Amino acid sequence: MSKFTRNRWRLKLQEIIYEADTPAGKLFDVVLLITILASIVLVMLESVRSIDAEYHSFLNISEWVITILFSLEYIARIITVKKPFKYIFSFYGLVDFLSTIPKYISLIVGGVHALAALRALRLLRIFRILKLARYLGASHTLMNAIKASRAKISVFLFAVLIVAIILGTIMYLIEGEANGFTNIPKGVYWCIVTLTTVGFGDIAPQTPLGQFIASLVMILGYGIIAVPTGIVSAEYTSQSRTRKETEPENELNKAQESIPLNSQCCSNCLSESHRDDAEFCFKCGARLHHD
Repeated sequence: MSKFTRNRWRLKLQEIIYEADTPAGKLFDVVLLITILASIVLVMLESVRSIDAEYHSFLNISEWVITILFSLEYIARIITVKKPFKYIFSFYGLVDFLSTIPKYISLIVGGVHALAALRALRLLRIFRILKLARYLGASHTLMNAIKASRAKISVFLFAVLIVAIILGTIMYLIEGEANGFTNIPKGVYWCIVTLTTVGFGDIAPQTPLGQFIASLVMILGYGIIAVPTGIVSAEYTSQSRTRKETEPENELNKAQESIPLNSQCCSNCLSESHRDDAEFCFKCGARLHHD
């Protein structure tokens, strides 16, 4: 096989595996997602003893078939890029490896194959297929809002912890060991469970005074839930307003923002979302492959 034929074959395989704009690439990604979902369902079914007892052979063979397919896909991803280690140690590369290896390890250590459920992380590739990545710009605003709110939220959580300690101690003194409040940490645990409106019911006050305090804690819990939401919402509004005020308004930037992006993947650094008219990668400068 000539070098030209070999390079053309690698470029064609890379286009199918890494790019979602072509019909072959879309089909590959859709089949991959269906296979991932099937593998997750198989792992879940195998954890049900009655199903595993009756269909163990079928489930085991199916998992091996999917594992082999994932192994071939993993190898194909490595050999089609110019810098294999770039992919191997990338986020998706590690996810692909971790989703493939458990079945092989199960041959040595039993029960590890259940970790194949990590394949669910591979569903993140749906962002490429459905073109959702371009709509994630607002996530930066949300993250900035959460970061800006962390001081206020920390103070709020510290105050809630103090309230839980005080009320837990009071309930220990009122209810005592006879009603399940055997110690102060147990009382604090009850208070946290009640404040968060979870209410496991494993401990419940029996005295009228304890029930009255419990009622106040329950009402307080509903109010507490709204506080972090209000803090983050206020910061999010502020971040959104700041973002709008600092956005460039000149026509050149508007024209640049309107240029459509595609999912063409750079074979050198695996960067995506290049402009349709781009000939070189915006990150590493390598020439992009065009049909």
